[in-house]
Amino acid sequence: MGIDVDVIFKIAGVGIIVAFLHTILDQVGKKEYAQWVTLFGFLYILFLVASIVDDLFQKIKSVFLFQG
Repeated sequence: MGIDVDVIFKIAGVGIIVAFLHTILDQVGKKEYAQWVTLFGFLYILFLVASIVDDLFQKIKSVFLFQG
């Protein structure tokens, strides 16, 4: 019941790409776009983590209610 390693790499990859784009857009002078990129990256990772937590709660529910 461990977390898959590919999810960790996906989160790290999105973080690296968002940080790179934020830095580039900030240096070019597009601070508003840089903030939007950061916000969208954060929301993507938030939904990804929310789906992982939902799967965890479903597994816990199936264990304690003895449902398969």
